[in-house]
Amino acid sequence: CTNCHHQTTVTSGTVFEKTRTKLLKWFWAIFLIAHDKRGVSATYLASELGIAYQTAWTIQHKVRKAMGDRDSSYTLAGIVELDDAFFGAPTEGGKRGRGTEQTPVLVALSLDKKGCPKYLKMQVIPDVKGTTLVDFAQKYIETGATISSDMYRSYQTLAKNGYQHEAKLFNPAENPDHLKWLHTVISNVKAFIGGTYHGLDRKHLQAYLDEFCYRFNRREVKSESFNRLAQCCVSSSTITYPELIR
Repeated sequence: CTNCHHQTTVTSGTVFEKTRTKLLKWFWAIFLIAHDKRGVSATYLASELGIAYQTAWTIQHKVRKAMGDRDSSYTLAGIVELDDAFFGAPTEGGKRGRGTEQTPVLVALSLDKKGCPKYLKMQVIPDVKGTTLVDFAQKYIETGATISSDMYRSYQTLAKNGYQHEAKLFNPAENPDHLKWLHTVISNVKAFIGGTYHGLDRKHLQAYLDEFCYRFNRREVKSESFNRLAQCCVSSSTITYPELIR
């Protein structure tokens, strides 16, 4: 692509493998996805590129997989805010918060020395048990980091597994700075998913969380967004439409 500053070689094993869509349309799709911070819907992508909705939807998911693959090896360090959030429409008359039938997600946000947000990780989880939290931390948070959370009992297991754990009762009135940035991010990701991708089900939720994290973690390098995303797509293995709907 003439817009890339570094040479992009399309080889077997990339998201472009066995594609029937012209590479020019692929690059336009990557450009549109990269430069709209709100995300673009498959309907919009299909209209802009003159392709079928199914093709646009598949391209989006291939790109999201590349985003997730790129961030999968990165870990958080320093001070890390950690909390669980719940996504999806609640059952009518059902519980809210912990105990709900909505999909639980762990959200971790590292802060810099000034207390400002740096990097973000989000993972769909089966439950909010201590073993689940420890598994997440060992995969995504460096040992020795300081984890800040609320006082939910499951988080207490983190201190027994190599992490410094600071727990406070979540009370915005008395402790307005406690988990402030994390809850701001959670509100933003819910708006991101609800505003652009209506009717999102549990099956593909992780892919959309990966997209949000990828964008968030590169918010300071917007001028390089297309080049970086194109390189991700070249470096990532593909996923097929049958695999996506399986």
